[in-house]
Amino acid sequence: MHRTRHMHRRKLVVGLVLFLTALTALPAPAWAEPVRHGPGPSGDAHAGPLSGLGLPDLDLSDAVFDEPATAAAQAGASDDPKSLLPALSGPRTFRGLAFDTCTAPSLETMRRWRSSKYGAVGVYYGGRARACPHQPWLSHRWMRGVEQLGWRVLPVYVGSQSPCVGAGPKKGYRIGRHPWSQGVREARDAVRRAAAIGIRAGSPLYLDMEAYRYRQTKCARTTLSFVRGWDRQVRGEGYVPGFYSSADSGVRHMRAAARAGVRDLPSVIWFARWHTRPRLAREPVLRRSAWSTQRRIHQYAGNVKERHGGRSLVIDRNLVHAPVARIG
Repeated sequence: MHRTRHMHRRKLVVGLVLFLTALTALPAPAWAEPVRHGPGPSGDAHAGPLSGLGLPDLDLSDAVFDEPATAAAQAGASDDPKSLLPALSGPRTFRGLAFDTCTAPSLETMRRWRSSKYGAVGVYYGGRARACPHQPWLSHRWMRGVEQLGWRVLPVYVGSQSPCVGAGPKKGYRIGRHPWSQGVREARDAVRRAAAIGIRAGSPLYLDMEAYRYRQTKCARTTLSFVRGWDRQVRGEGYVPGFYSSADSGVRHMRAAARAGVRDLPSVIWFARWHTRPRLAREPVLRRSAWSTQRRIHQYAGNVKERHGGRSLVIDRNLVHAPVARIG
């Protein structure tokens, strides 16, 4: 009797194995096909660690991100602006690679560039000194569109320039006799234009101040007054004031102002130093404790041509660990 039961169980097991083997030979139904995320660098389909979020994998092998300053370094830093700057109260931040280009690309181009290593884009949305004032694509609809595609946005405002600006094309847009009030007026314009294209309060607005001769005392005083007026007004209207300039001019000037205890300085620094590796923590002009965590962008290359998804753009390249726009 026990042997009969054993033989019966054995037949059942063999039958089940044969049945499962037959199932595996059948073609998989359509719903069982693996999801593919497009060709990777080698041309093979791949799904990277960010694919579930609709974001590309970022190749940051050469990037040097900011590192938190040690307590000892902070204690001994005379140029640490943290005591002079309001805390960044929960801004939306981005850490990775970004590009900026003179004219905001079409949404179709932005869609195709999702195959690139970049995850954020700088847009020149306002300011009388913009090199490309005509922006046919830039609108509230465009901002929502790039947001839906997974991009993060760095809004750049190119307002009046330093009286001792070096670039010839910018000399026609120099700061006037009343720099503080002019900075306040242009800050109001920056906020108004930002809101018009859906950039909400809590977002950064980056003031673009091209390289200038900051060692000229009168010029430096005028420029700093303009920047401080702009910063205070932007901050007062609920946005985060950022500052873009050459590392060896405007950024060096802001660092000197911070060391001197000047208030109403930018909350975020975007420094241009080309022909070098992308790095945030090792900029010679800035101590690690100055504009440290989530407050830095390094523009490490400019005017380079890249092609992704069949579309070419002339861009600047940036390494970012800083606030980005909130789009509403």
